[in-house]
Amino acid sequence: MKHQPTNMAEPREVVERSFNINKKLGPRLIAAAEQNAILRIGWTNSGEPVPKNGELGLCPNLPEGARMRALGVLGSWVAAFGSGGNFTIQGDAGSFLGAGNRGNTITCEQLAGNYAGYAMRDGRICVMDGVGDDAGALMNGGLLLIRGSAGSRIGGGMKDGLIVIHGDVGSDPGAGMTGGRIVINGRCPTPPPGVALRPLTAAEVKSINKELSDPEMEVPKDAVCLVHSPQLNVEQPEQPVSSSDLSSVGLVAGDLHHAAAYQTCDTVSLLGERGGENTPIALPLPLLPIVASGEILNMAKDADPLEQQVLATQPFITHAHPRAIDLVLLDSENLSSAPELLEQSNGLLVDLDDLPAMNSEELDGFIVAVRTLLGMEKTVGFLNAVGRVESLHVRSAHHSVDVAVSRIEDGSGLPEAAALPMVGRSTKSHLTGSHTQTGMLLGLSASGNDLALLRASGIDIVCCEVPMQDAQDLAHWLQSISNELTSVLKRLGLDSIDQLQRQHLRALDYETAAVSGLRLAGYDRPLPHWFSR
Repeated sequence: MKHQPTNMAEPREVVERSFNINKKLGPRLIAAAEQNAILRIGWTNSGEPVPKNGELGLCPNLPEGARMRALGVLGSWVAAFGSGGNFTIQGDAGSFLGAGNRGNTITCEQLAGNYAGYAMRDGRICVMDGVGDDAGALMNGGLLLIRGSAGSRIGGGMKDGLIVIHGDVGSDPGAGMTGGRIVINGRCPTPPPGVALRPLTAAEVKSINKELSDPEMEVPKDAVCLVHSPQLNVEQPEQPVSSSDLSSVGLVAGDLHHAAAYQTCDTVSLLGERGGENTPIALPLPLLPIVASGEILNMAKDADPLEQQVLATQPFITHAHPRAIDLVLLDSENLSSAPELLEQSNGLLVDLDDLPAMNSEELDGFIVAVRTLLGMEKTVGFLNAVGRVESLHVRSAHHSVDVAVSRIEDGSGLPEAAALPMVGRSTKSHLTGSHTQTGMLLGLSASGNDLALLRASGIDIVCCEVPMQDAQDLAHWLQSISNELTSVLKRLGLDSIDQLQRQHLRALDYETAAVSGLRLAGYDRPLPHWFSR
């Protein structure tokens, strides 16, 4: 177990100290690298030791040639996304040490927590006194060297790279691995299905010891090696999808007269309002469509200027190549590319369903690391399954993120109408008084009517997949959504989406009224069981 320091500071104090350290180090790193100087954390200017106590998210994306030395007990997400620097910790490190590493040489002289070297693709991490669970998980290259015991699932899901352990390992070593090697000089339990245990060849021993380049850490001839073992491939069953969309929910005008056909309607939504702390993103529609790559949004120079204008003003969520107005969807696949993606983008949406489950301290460390790269003024949001909406909202408010997006297609098959009261109740209970906005990720592309329905139900931002992958077609799709949304507002007698209220919604059938709590059309009130205790 990792030793916990005594007299721990309050989490907010630790986060603020960590941001301040990163801010001060930033301008000095390149200059120190050019001068071949070592920067120190945990000592005074006169060299007196002042060990750190829980600082987290320190020194993300260390540049090539930078040299850092830290003293004390550090928190999670230290030296993540490194590009070629050298980081030495004289003490313990928390979870996700060197996560997303793509070139750093990291040495931890004592313990490291869970997920050391998570999703690393290059570089070298050496831990001298054991690691927690899931070390080297999703590793795609590089070297992870461990002296001491390792927890469960060492090298879980790894695709490439080399892990060497001089010590005993816990249960399920290599679970789900598809490539790479795990070399164990110690006790190893029976590996799980899909993993084979074999002896090292003489050539492998020589090659590995040459790569380790450390006589004290050389691998003996009797060490064992875990590698991927092919299994019978069978077709995986598809996850259940939402059993119904929003077509069974209607919008009624009430006592308002319809608006004139030539009236303009305000459909702009602001994302990331923090009460003057930053400049929010102005969305032409309360919509953030998702594309795999921002490259498909680039139009030819001779394209229709009106089509160009539509795409140029509409932010998207993208997994790669974001434009300056887009948000990045960050998950395990593109984690190691975070520095470049965050620098190019206008914000970040973190896929909590894809990344490992993180506690509050680990989330703080992650936010410090990515916000150091992204900038404090830009938008950050969390994405999580709708079945975990209360947890999502509690964590989003606690960590002061800008938007909490609930994913409808979470494998439960939950109808979209049933998700509305779930999100609404949680928003009222956990987001009241915070600046965090609510979002929903639909399983299908949204229509203008969907945007109106969801805004009326209290959803601030709608995310969805796009129905096509051509820039010109996307421009026309966005314009059609805008036209449809404007038409709905005029029919209701409204001139702004901010005027949409829950009172405009009606369930068009009994089943939808039963699961959503909306007023049943004709009956014009919620079904009685929504009032019972």
